[in-house]
Amino acid sequence: MKKLLASLLVGGFIALSASPVFAYAGIDDVSKNYWAQPEIASVVGDQVMTLTKGNFNPEGKMSRVEFVKALLKVLGQDQLAVKTAVKFSDVAKASDIYAPIARSQQLGLVYGYPDGTFKPDRAVLRDEAQSVISHITIDSPVNRNIVSKYSDAAKVPAWANDVYAKTLSYGIYVNHPNENELRPTEDLTRAEAAVLLYRLKQRLNLVKSQYKAASETVLGTEHLNVTKKAPNNEVTITNLRNIVREGNVLEVEFNEAFKSKLHAAGDGVTFTNSEDIVTEEGTVLFPAGSVFYGSVLDVQDPQWFNKNARVYVQINKVVTPCGKVVDMNAKPFYKDYALKEGPWMTAGKVALYTLGGSAVGTGAGVGFSFIPDPDKVGTGIAIGTPVGAGVGLITGLVTPGLNYSAKEGEEIQVILLDDASIAK
Repeated sequence: MKKLLASLLVGGFIALSASPVFAYAGIDDVSKNYWAQPEIASVVGDQVMTLTKGNFNPEGKMSRVEFVKALLKVLGQDQLAVKTAVKFSDVAKASDIYAPIARSQQLGLVYGYPDGTFKPDRAVLRDEAQSVISHITIDSPVNRNIVSKYSDAAKVPAWANDVYAKTLSYGIYVNHPNENELRPTEDLTRAEAAVLLYRLKQRLNLVKSQYKAASETVLGTEHLNVTKKAPNNEVTITNLRNIVREGNVLEVEFNEAFKSKLHAAGDGVTFTNSEDIVTEEGTVLFPAGSVFYGSVLDVQDPQWFNKNARVYVQINKVVTPCGKVVDMNAKPFYKDYALKEGPWMTAGKVALYTLGGSAVGTGAGVGFSFIPDPDKVGTGIAIGTPVGAGVGLITGLVTPGLNYSAKEGEEIQVILLDDASIAK
């Protein structure tokens, strides 16, 4: 990140909007700043979920049969040959829901009720959806204490404790609008289902092989070369996705001018890439014009004795120009993950104070020398200039540091704190 000393004098920065700007044009009832809009756009674009007369009905309930159909799509099993008869009394063989429920039954995805019914139109409960996700994903040791971190952990049924421990550990869950609540026994909305299914699709490597149509095969390892200081530069290429490994560094640009004194924790911030982010071997990971969505975690104001402001941001999502959504956990690749003005800007500030003090001292020296004796103006300048410069230097060193600011298009480097999975 390069800045000139003259940029100290430039003002008029514009605050960032907290709302995403990406929009999926074909969905009439989902606004561009709706909380699940990118995920809805993705599942609609992939035909995992469908529209009715251009509407998605995001707040509507997700029925059991709708969930089955969408789940089969994600797993690539929506064309699975039906080899067994449906055993549920409320699913007629002539109905259009017979085949998807038969496939679900054959795979062992969504089970029926003890009375022999499937209840296809009943809304899926949030804990039921999590149970299905837990059932089809690989088993591995998980931290059971993760559930207790949520404010409504006591509402999680005893049978679902291990379910939630697993799905939370895998990142295949949804907890909007309050990130501290799980709301396990409430109905799953279509928007929430879209997020859940999207996250499952991003993590198909965690699905047991018997439930998905295609097994994942590693095709090779490629490399990013943004900076030699990156802890990792490997990208795993498979038949299903590209995996940018934790520790890789990306270079992105501010979408709009940013100024720390105009922002606070919780504000949105977006970045983009003006050029393709591509491996050395030629695989395009993030096409030019992708939008990196993040939020401000904290802003620490400038402190006395020239300590500059610190801005802490986190990138959590990327939307490519074609609408593909990628979950991401990335922070600025700087000390303590903080954005702040560099030493050249600080030196420039001190230099300006010193020059300003020198000018004032010169003027004062001229003034005081001129009054008693015009011939001693030179002496006044000789005395006033260094004294003023010294005062300016001290002032520059002890005053508060600089606010952080960035121009539109200014580049920063960010480091991945988790793998980023880009579905093909």
